[in-house]
Amino acid sequence: MGCIVTFLLLNSRETAAQCSVCTKTAQQLGEQPAKGMNSGILYLAFAPFAIVGYIGYRWWKNNKAV
Repeated sequence: MGCIVTFLLLNSRETAAQCSVCTKTAQQLGEQPAKGMNSGILYLAFAPFAIVGYIGYRWWKNNKAV
């Protein structure tokens, strides 16, 4: 299951990760800075998901052993 999710995330051409305020700001910046801003948002969003995923995995692994 995790491999499928990873595959889909890595093979997506363009991901919209902006709120409405960030979208308006990115439109004013131009195409290249907007892509950089979007990549930065995705990069910053990855860390909390990775932490929660790690905690969930450890919890699942410990409960599975009992």
